[in-house]
Amino acid sequence: MKKLLVVFATLALALASAADKTYHITLNQSASVNGTQLKAGDYNLQVQGDKAILKMGKKTVLETAAKVETAQRKFASTSIAIDSSNNQPKISEIRIGGTTTRILFSGATAAGQ
Repeated sequence: MKKLLVVFATLALALASAADKTYHITLNQSASVNGTQLKAGDYNLQVQGDKAILKMGKKTVLETAAKVETAQRKFASTSIAIDSSNNQPKISEIRIGGTTTRILFSGATAAGQ
């Protein structure tokens, strides 16, 4: 009985940690995400369910709606898809290197609003 309890507790812990992921990304140029302008630099991207939180250092820069998808194959490196039409670079998706995770953006709420 104790072994069964340990197995269930371990599984629950694994599922909880899989739900909230944090990734390190580097933005090489300024770009917006769902209407919020981000400066070039290093960010921590945390995914919590259907939202993404971008932090620069300890400061939350943006909290926005995001859709997480799973690709068929792992991405070799982290890449950021930027739409530069109208001379206003916008991040539309982030592919996380070493994983099958793709994060798509739509709709936003700036941090502190």
